[in-house]
Amino acid sequence: MELSDYIRILRKNWLLILVLTMLGLAGATAFTLTRTPAYESSSTIFVSTQGGSTTAELQQGSTFTQARINTYVGLVATPSVLDPVIGELGLSTTAEALSKEVKAAAALNSTLISITVLDSDPTRASLIANSVATSLSTVVPQLEPAVDGGASPVRLTRVSDAQPALEPTSPNVALNLLLGTLVGLVLGLGTAVLRTTLDNRVRTPRDAEQVTHAPAIGAIAYDAKAKERPLIVHADPLSPRAESFRALRTNLQFLDMGGRSSFVVTSSIPSEGKSTTTINLAIALADAGKRVALLDTDLRKPKVAEYLSIEGGAGLTDVLIGRAKVNEVMLPWGGRSLYVLPAGKIPPNPSELLGSQQMTMLLEMLERDFDVVLCDAPPLLPVTDAAILARATSGALMVVSAGKTTKHQLTGATEALNTVGAKLAGFIMSMVPTRGPDSYYSAYGYGYGYGYREMPAKTSRFSRKRDKSVADTAGSDDLSLDELGFSPRRTSREAQRET
Repeated sequence: MELSDYIRILRKNWLLILVLTMLGLAGATAFTLTRTPAYESSSTIFVSTQGGSTTAELQQGSTFTQARINTYVGLVATPSVLDPVIGELGLSTTAEALSKEVKAAAALNSTLISITVLDSDPTRASLIANSVATSLSTVVPQLEPAVDGGASPVRLTRVSDAQPALEPTSPNVALNLLLGTLVGLVLGLGTAVLRTTLDNRVRTPRDAEQVTHAPAIGAIAYDAKAKERPLIVHADPLSPRAESFRALRTNLQFLDMGGRSSFVVTSSIPSEGKSTTTINLAIALADAGKRVALLDTDLRKPKVAEYLSIEGGAGLTDVLIGRAKVNEVMLPWGGRSLYVLPAGKIPPNPSELLGSQQMTMLLEMLERDFDVVLCDAPPLLPVTDAAILARATSGALMVVSAGKTTKHQLTGATEALNTVGAKLAGFIMSMVPTRGPDSYYSAYGYGYGYGYREMPAKTSRFSRKRDKSVADTAGSDDLSLDELGFSPRRTSREAQRET
């Protein structure tokens, strides 16, 4: 992952990280407050040898004491040293229990023994440390008698008395709170990274690119009122969401589809916004003066006629079975150079109709007489209609709902297109959140705070272009739209009468 990915993880999971950090701090605080304060006192003993008048004898005695000093340190925790301390101070404990509070240590190449006692009472800690030092000074000479029965050559002298501590040694409040905070922070960061790693949903264009290996050609911001105004380009052309469709229109024109201009707009699963995306894209293209044919090829749950408020009782199905001619069911819409072919009646065999030779010829003829042909198709995972239709067009545009579609679903949809040899021209991120690290504005760079209104193309100009297109192809030996029942001249006149 790149640095930007880690920053996105932090922005996305900052609340989780903060909560776990605060929990770590709270745990450390609770632990610290429940600990009994302990005070530490230390006493120091000097070990030396008696006798010796020459330098060699003194050096020999010093070597002897250094060799035996670790043994004396070990004697501190024995009952022979601690039992007299318990009796002297009247402690209600045992030598074994007291040994856990007493520690003795000696520095390397030194004859000093430091005796440290940790206790909840500072006065008692100092008394125990001094008493242990006195007891050790008494016991060691008894264990190290002279060879001839005289005085012991070893002498232990207490050179530093223990004093009651003014501040408790433990718990270390500052250290405990710091460690608790760090532990909570590490847990928060680890949980955030793990959560992101295990997240199987497509949230950013990079996620979709890694699955589809296709370019991102647009992003549509989430709109809570999308159901109330699905045709945002027509209803509110100055809104940022409408501007995103115009950006999508611009990017679509840069796709190299080998000279063809027919696209199937589909998705992996239902309710990803493919129908509204198709319609708004068609309106945006028509506003730019493009001749657009919008086909509702979702012969299972058609939505185009409902969104555009046009008659959808007859349409594509009737044309494909020869029941109606194209000019009878293909309707102009909105005073633009936009013509809509509704789905018509729902047939029992949608896949067969969409994969028929009649459908292929219809698409070829529409591509000749229109600048762009858009087909609103069903999702790829539930049915195969979109995959079959995409093979007959220049490519498919995949609508991916940010935060809803999983990588597994997107992989399955991409494989469905690859299986039939259809080309995935690109994908469109829909329902992109407007806030947060994955927001539409921060991640996609839209929304500059200004807008503009595009003037729709004039119908008369479109009519002249369409007339010229038909005249150019009149002498062709191939099947024309007139043979399929669609006359551009006639449709233009009908559009003029309606306006």
